[in-house]
Amino acid sequence: MTTPTKTHETHFRLGTRRSPLAMAQAEEARDRLAAAHGIDPAHIEIVAVTASGDRIQDRALAEIGGKALWTKELDAWLANGEIDFAVHSAKDVETIRPEMFTIGAILPREDVRDVLVGAESIRALPQGAVVGTSAPRRAAQLLHARPDCKVVTFRGNVATRLAKLAAGEADATFLAAAGLKRLGETGTGHPLDANEWLPAPAQAAIMIECRADDARTKAFLAAVDHMPSRAAVEAERALLAGLGGNCHSPIAVLTHHEGNDLLMRAALYSPDGAEKVESEARFAAGDQQGPAALAADLLARAVPAIAVHFAGAGAES
Repeated sequence: MTTPTKTHETHFRLGTRRSPLAMAQAEEARDRLAAAHGIDPAHIEIVAVTASGDRIQDRALAEIGGKALWTKELDAWLANGEIDFAVHSAKDVETIRPEMFTIGAILPREDVRDVLVGAESIRALPQGAVVGTSAPRRAAQLLHARPDCKVVTFRGNVATRLAKLAAGEADATFLAAAGLKRLGETGTGHPLDANEWLPAPAQAAIMIECRADDARTKAFLAAVDHMPSRAAVEAERALLAGLGGNCHSPIAVLTHHEGNDLLMRAALYSPDGAEKVESEARFAAGDQQGPAALAADLLARAVPAIAVHFAGAGAES
């Protein structure tokens, strides 16, 4: 763990996980902020921590504490004033957050698609293919489309998962197109059509959190807040809040901008992929009731095998 420091030359301290992708995202945030304010990037100190979720690699995230394992160390530093803001993958941040924190900015959202590594398409996977993933959404989507496939748990960073694939632990795996691009690995795998293979809520978005009472940092972060990306991410997080899912709940969603409106399409699955319910809604950007109504519609039509994995509005996601 890097010890946060404060010097007369450091304007702000940026907290991040230590994984290669997290560091790439932190550097992107730093560079965008420096450019927006016309300052030397060195005046934004990157402070890295090895998150609990990075230390534990042999079990699915849902079995060991959920999304909080990505945020709890940075939350502690932020609460104690040891860092000024924290950079996260938005999809890894719990839906219900402590009131003392606020989203200071969402950076321009990257490619939301999943990438399949090991085959050109879901259809092209060999009969009975073994596919590595630790994401309930990806597992359920795969088994819904290809019930003949077998899912095995794959956790770790991009390099770790690709190494497991190369070692023959599975025939194929999934990665996020945005993560590959940020790591400079755009030639890896085959992107899946997001209209047919809906991504995870808030996938491909970088979120920056700060303390809600820190007016100086909020003003600093506002310079890089990308409003179209923020509107879509906040709508998808509102959908999660309405569904009351958890880390075991397979949820997929795709949001498009259409003028001043958002068109959201979402699907819920049973973990084994046997059952699926899907719906869509159109609402004004910034309207939190639109996603909530979509969540209510999905839950009202969900069969018991799906509904049991969702608790409704207000539950932790």
